[in-house]
Amino acid sequence: LVAVALSGISRRAGADDVTIGIALAFVLGMGVFFLDRFNAGAGGAEGIVASRTLFGSIFGLSGGAALLAAAVAAGVCVALLLIARPLLYATVAPHVAGARGVPVRLLGVAFLALLGVQAAEATQAVGALLLLGLLAAPAGAAHRLTANPYRAMALSALMALLSVWGGIALAYAVPSLPPSSAIVGIACGCHLLATVATSRTGRALDD
Repeated sequence: LVAVALSGISRRAGADDVTIGIALAFVLGMGVFFLDRFNAGAGGAEGIVASRTLFGSIFGLSGGAALLAAAVAAGVCVALLLIARPLLYATVAPHVAGARGVPVRLLGVAFLALLGVQAAEATQAVGALLLLGLLAAPAGAAHRLTANPYRAMALSALMALLSVWGGIALAYAVPSLPPSSAIVGIACGCHLLATVATSRTGRALDD
């Protein structure tokens, strides 16, 4: 719902980054507030809920929650593939796409809604505070490594998947390491390696 609202606000304000930043701070603040109220009402017995919400707890997911996460991810992937071509057209040349009859605004809302659904599900793994790292770092790394949009999407998904599995393995090997921190750390490491690999030319490797 917040993602859909953001689409309408950013269209009018014309400052997507500012709008998203303000909304992120507002929603996070409201989340902490309601978690505090919830914990106070439960006599402090549910304090672990706040920790899991903010920092994630992938080892604490039940089998049913894991299956639900897989189903949500599959649904988001299918939906994204269905709108990938017109979405790319609307992103690269929105005015031309609109003139050709492409529903630019509707595609933008649909994409943000899909991102919101996936972000809500991924919060269980890495938490609300570290979520942006898992969303942005693989995408930023893929953008540096390839100029092909479809290859970038596949590469970004692959790096995110490797980050999650690598983080789980690392946290299992080092019990004192939080899995969410390991996951985001590997994702940011992928971005760092991609930056170093392309720093000399300043261009994607396959340009």
